[in-house]
Amino acid sequence: MPASTMDKDWLSFHPAPSKPRFTPPPGAVDAHCHVFGPAAEFPFAPERKYTPCDASKDQLFALRDLLGFERNVIVQATCHGNDNRALLDALAHSNGRARGVASVAADVGNAELRRLHEAGVRGVRFNFLRRLADFTPREVLMSIAERIAPLGWHVVVYFEAEDLPELWDFFTRLPTIVVVDHMGRPDVSRPVDGPQFERFVRLLREHPNIWSKVSCPERLSLSGPPTYDDVVPFARRLVESFPDRVLWGTDWPHPNLKSHMPDDGTLVDMIPRIAPTAQLQRQLLVDNPMRLYWS
Repeated sequence: MPASTMDKDWLSFHPAPSKPRFTPPPGAVDAHCHVFGPAAEFPFAPERKYTPCDASKDQLFALRDLLGFERNVIVQATCHGNDNRALLDALAHSNGRARGVASVAADVGNAELRRLHEAGVRGVRFNFLRRLADFTPREVLMSIAERIAPLGWHVVVYFEAEDLPELWDFFTRLPTIVVVDHMGRPDVSRPVDGPQFERFVRLLREHPNIWSKVSCPERLSLSGPPTYDDVVPFARRLVESFPDRVLWGTDWPHPNLKSHMPDDGTLVDMIPRIAPTAQLQRQLLVDNPMRLYWS
């Protein structure tokens, strides 16, 4: 797709990410990444809120190998809406080394859910960021959650930290495992033990079906690259407090970033700072994603 069709204030993914110094443990999973298009083959949804660059399955798998990972969890991007064809194509060409999180419509049939399951989908994503997705009534989302629960799928939720009080009751009523994207997007200028992040920690403490991804420092940091120091205490607190309910991912190709584009190798090198022991690293990168997506 010509670069001119991409949103002008977007950045493309890093053209030459570095080889990380940290070596992930055998079997490591990048548990949050995307594919975009290619638009000539898998057109973006007409109702999309943004137009990204192409980011193909082949580029994703090459990055996986460079970074030292063995598997991917590919999350359906909002720019593709409920058209999961690009996701399913990537899963089909992964040789069993990828699983998916799809987006589905309220009227999705049981036969389609079964087809998605057989293709490697293990969850659906509910997006509560108004700038990225249109509002969907919660009763519709609850209906979808109730229909995927018998498949053993989970729900991935994406929201802003200030919206958690309003969403708390809905999240805690969902009949599945619930995986929160990017630590619930905390304001990292506030204390790690302050009331905002403490509310999120309490959500996980009181509801053992709720997990968190400790991902996307490039979205949350105010101090910026390459070390994203202000994000580390938040991620480390979750890893150490809930070692069996955390996941990590690159978020490649880092959609909708406008200030800088991270080097994926430096993101991998942050892992020992948020998971400081070999045991925590194995739980974060291998045991937890394998239990959720491949068991």
